[in-house]
Amino acid sequence: MSTFDTLDDLPPDVAQGLRAGKLAPYLGPGMLSLCLGSTPPADPLALAAVLTAKVSVPGKIRNRLTAAAQFIENFKHRKTLVKAMTEAYATAAEPSPLHHWLAGLRTPLIVDAWYDDTLRTALAAASDRVDWAEVQGLSQSEHFGTWAGWYDAQGGAQPDPIEAPTLLYKPWGGHAPAANFLVSDSDFVEVLTEIDIQTPIPASVQLRRKRLGFLFLGCRFNDQLPRAFARQIMKRSAGPHFAVLPDAPTRMEARFLAEQGITRIAMPLAAVAAALTQPAAVAA
Repeated sequence: MSTFDTLDDLPPDVAQGLRAGKLAPYLGPGMLSLCLGSTPPADPLALAAVLTAKVSVPGKIRNRLTAAAQFIENFKHRKTLVKAMTEAYATAAEPSPLHHWLAGLRTPLIVDAWYDDTLRTALAAASDRVDWAEVQGLSQSEHFGTWAGWYDAQGGAQPDPIEAPTLLYKPWGGHAPAANFLVSDSDFVEVLTEIDIQTPIPASVQLRRKRLGFLFLGCRFNDQLPRAFARQIMKRSAGPHFAVLPDAPTRMEARFLAEQGITRIAMPLAAVAAALTQPAAVAA
């Protein structure tokens, strides 16, 4: 059985790898914990609570995000679900220093597996950055046969893939610029049916990951969905891989880390953010 290492400090090669474009940031909903002020829902349970406050769903699925979203889609129409998601993420979080720091990197790939606009806002706020593009996963119920939507730095939809120095990949979709959301059971079933053969993952993402490792920030792997997406997005990547996970991993998380050869960094996300953004780290 594979093993994985646990580090109590941030190794220097993490910051170096990010600056050199050899490590790709892979962001999860926990990144919103770094933002000051109001934030949109920052985990599946919180999002489920927001959705079910708008539409009544059976009690047994009220805390299960994908099942609750599927109920709303089935009984209140897909447009009702999209409207509720759009309203849930209309509150724009103020990007944290780490968001801004990551946006300033010339990394080839940033994966953002949550629905908020925070990293996109940080990229748009960087005055010297127009050299990025975004690709988002699309729901097959709204875009049958098309797995990804492409957008330029100004948010304009593009019919063809964009070759930009930095690519922001949001596999679950996002609030801006076009309210694309993978959130219901059927949304994910469609993708997971094909993801083993990589069909939903854009070819540009597959090409760029070949020379990259991943640093997971604000992610948990205690549910099948984030594990499945991370596993397939990491496939055939160069490594090494790290995950900031201060809490002791669950049995399934530990197994996932071991299987994927991910080194756990047992530091609070805020401490890692401070280490990466402090002047000494930036200048190193």
